Amino acid sequence: METRPKLTISLASPRGFCAGVDRAIHIVEQAIEKWGAPVYVRHEIVHNRHVVSRLENLGAIFVEELDDCPDDRPVVFSAHGVPKAVPAEAARREMTYVDATCPLVSKVHMEAARHAKNGLHTFLIGHAGHPEVVGTMGQTAEGTMTLIETVKDAETVTPTDTENLAYATQTTLSVDDTAEIVATLKQRFPTIAEPAKDDICYATTNRQEAVKALAENIDLMLVIGSPNSSNSQRLVEVAQRGGAKASHLVGAAEEIDWSWFKDVSTLGLSAGASAPETLVQGVIAACRARFDVEVKDVITAKENVVFHAPKWLTKA
Repeated sequence: METRPKLTISLASPRGFCAGVDRAIHIVEQAIEKWGAPVYVRHEIVHNRHVVSRLENLGAIFVEELDDCPDDRPVVFSAHGVPKAVPAEAARREMTYVDATCPLVSKVHMEAARHAKNGLHTFLIGHAGHPEVVGTMGQTAEGTMTLIETVKDAETVTPTDTENLAYATQTTLSVDDTAEIVATLKQRFPTIAEPAKDDICYATTNRQEAVKALAENIDLMLVIGSPNSSNSQRLVEVAQRGGAKASHLVGAAEEIDWSWFKDVSTLGLSAGASAPETLVQGVIAACRARFDVEVKDVITAKENVVFHAPKWLTKA
């Protein structure tokens, strides 16, 4: 009988769904239950194709803009947040809408609005075109925010008023990259106003710390997540920097290139904040079919955060 090669899987914990993602998915499910299908969702509710497909099967229709929605059906705004013009337009059209923006993204929205009201120009650290950045920049009048993507941007940005400045960040960034950008801004503009509490969300931070704890002791890191998921992409980078010999993003077990496993005896496994646990178990099962697998849980933090859907939505 052929003996299969041994593979130790170090399973990062925490991983996968965060409270904001859980809440957003629950809101779509509750909306379908309350109003029946179809319920429209502006932008992917969370960045994961498997989640989106399951909700489509329940009766959700995903669209990119409010213009694609009829007036007489409910619409849900995604967890990433939307420019304030979107709910204003929905109200003007007398549409029924539910805002599934993650409360931690809403916190950044409120900060940005407060800075603008106080006459501060805000540097928003984030990735151009990401829906969360589009939503945050849409909270204030044009010209009141500048997007900062890199340390170079932070080194070269030239505000007209160097005294009245603030910064905010996208919630799903690399903790280390952002720290470098913030340090540069603070060095150049010592009076810059900063968030009372870090904008990078607890789940992003916890998942990056969990991957860091694995990285130096593994041959290969697999992160389960979608290519358009910012927090998943950051986990791949964190593993590479942390010492993993190789690190890859996969949507599910079917996307694994098994040639990656040549000379691999230790695998690190994590999942982005919008990836369901079923996909993690699918990867473990695929590994078991090919290797003699031992799974080790590596727990670096415990999470007990819960964000509830609006009460009026869950009432019968």
